[in-house]
Amino acid sequence: MTSRFKRRVESAAFFMRRAYSRVITAKPSMFVVAAVAVALCIFLLGGGVYDILEKPYIAIPLRGRWIFYYPYTVHEQTILDSLIAMTLYFIGVVGLLLMYQSTKYAYKPRQAFTWLLIGIVLIVIAYIYIEHTIWLKITAS
Repeated sequence: MTSRFKRRVESAAFFMRRAYSRVITAKPSMFVVAAVAVALCIFLLGGGVYDILEKPYIAIPLRGRWIFYYPYTVHEQTILDSLIAMTLYFIGVVGLLLMYQSTKYAYKPRQAFTWLLIGIVLIVIAYIYIEHTIWLKITAS
């Protein structure tokens, strides 16, 4: 082997060992771990696995037109249903976080009440819209 090629191989091996040790010893912050956990829960509860496995239709092309498919039973869903559910769950989680943040302002009652009220409103909005979408699916069949 030429010395130039040997040096590049050795430096690549050194780079790989160094990258491996950095990945192994990395300690992500609790915020990142919590955010990933919440995102995974929202994905699972919103029907992301169903969308990946079943590949439901959003719309069906027919003779130059798009026919939007809406399932007739509660046991079917479209990708739009999943995205709406995930968005509403995210709004609910944001509401819970705002309610939690309101406890940190114990010596500023007005600001604490404002955060608490906004959090409650977001949770109620998310709950009402989730129940409304379920009701629409039940009454459509």
